[in-house]
Amino acid sequence: MIELRELGTGDAEALLRIYSAESTRYLGRAPMNADEARYRSRDIVVAAARWPRTRYVLGLVVDGDLLGVVKLHCDRPVAAVSYILRADAWGRGYATEGVRKILDLAFGRLGLPMVRAKHHVDNPASGRVLLKAGFTPTGEHNGFITYAAQADQPVIICGRDLGAPRACGPGARAGSYALAPPERVM
Repeated sequence: MIELRELGTGDAEALLRIYSAESTRYLGRAPMNADEARYRSRDIVVAAARWPRTRYVLGLVVDGDLLGVVKLHCDRPVAAVSYILRADAWGRGYATEGVRKILDLAFGRLGLPMVRAKHHVDNPASGRVLLKAGFTPTGEHNGFITYAAQADQPVIICGRDLGAPRACGPGARAGSYALAPPERVM
């Protein structure tokens, strides 16, 4: 089962594995080193405690293993989603489900009307993640394909209307969202 949880200072080693050379290839940044991983894990905890909260940096956990990071940036005119997974976790639907869950937070608990995302033109797999999660392409800008998702926008995959973006977890209602603290996975 895929869960999103708050990251903690104990996640620095996992962040180092997630932000590898292979995983950062299309992000326009260097792989993370150990010092940056320790700094980022502390910074994430500090940012999560700020009010109002403008950044959600959540760990994507599968069976207790931290495989990736999904972010919701609320510090801009239109919120944006980004994500990264360890290379050994690619192709299993984890990114799509993580993005769906962060959209549940954005459109549910936070009540945001729209969220944007983008991916590098040479990374079509990331585009498939966004489409399956409910985003619609909006154009291209500076070598990135841009997308938007709106609250209550139906998700259409292969011509089949799947309704509004899915709520997370069995028995969840649209707009419901539960976030586990770092010491406890949902």
